[in-house]
Amino acid sequence: MRTFRVSNTLISVALGSMVAVLAAGLPARAQTAVDAALNMANMLDGAGGGISNDDLVSALQDAAAAGQPMALWQLGTMYETGQGVQKDRAKAFGYFSQIANDHADTPPRGVEADIVAQSFVKVGEYYREGLPDAGIPKDQERSNALMFHAASYFGDADAQYRIGQLYLEESELGGNALQSARWLSLAARKGHAPAQARLGDMLFNGDGLEAQPVEGLMWLTVANRRSTGTMDEAWIKDMLNSAMSVASPEQRTEAVRMADSLGNRFGGL
Repeated sequence: MRTFRVSNTLISVALGSMVAVLAAGLPARAQTAVDAALNMANMLDGAGGGISNDDLVSALQDAAAAGQPMALWQLGTMYETGQGVQKDRAKAFGYFSQIANDHADTPPRGVEADIVAQSFVKVGEYYREGLPDAGIPKDQERSNALMFHAASYFGDADAQYRIGQLYLEESELGGNALQSARWLSLAARKGHAPAQARLGDMLFNGDGLEAQPVEGLMWLTVANRRSTGTMDEAWIKDMLNSAMSVASPEQRTEAVRMADSLGNRFGGL
């Protein structure tokens, strides 16, 4: 990975060391550019050594000016959440847009592909909601196009999940259960817990599809295990409990057996 081009030597060494550690030493499930950026943010929060927040922001800005997607992403998330800077969603949109515009043709399996894909998702979200004060119009068609690029070209699981959700809504992509299941399945097989849960619920209840209760219960079980400790834990657990309450003992036993087997694909569940 390229090193940051910054003027302050101390900051340059600190950031460069962090990126090197993140690239080489993260657990396998965290070795993506987005995860690295999030870990970098946590490390920067405790960097110490007399490096001020202003200097850290300045270093990131220098790296962003040099075209570093990770720095652009980090600045975008900082301005979006107000972490270390004054919250400014217009600036966040600008950083995410720069990544999407400058790196749309990044190889899908490249080291920075997930950051580019997630930037398409972010920009798509902004266009879906609109940000009038910043001159960003609400544009559902453009939002969908950005999501589809992230989902199809990059194979981004989060984008695939969102498209699966959009196909369930009449006001969005037409209420097509088969298309929804197709996109949710792509994300579910990448380990995306919300997609696993939504797909499992559709299959268990036969919502627009032929009911497959055992497979549905399997996906709900896997999703419940993967969502532990996340913001999605509560609603996924409720969905699983609802299905379990009406499933037969045989269905429950077989679904758990299948979930245990499938769990090996996701690092053990």
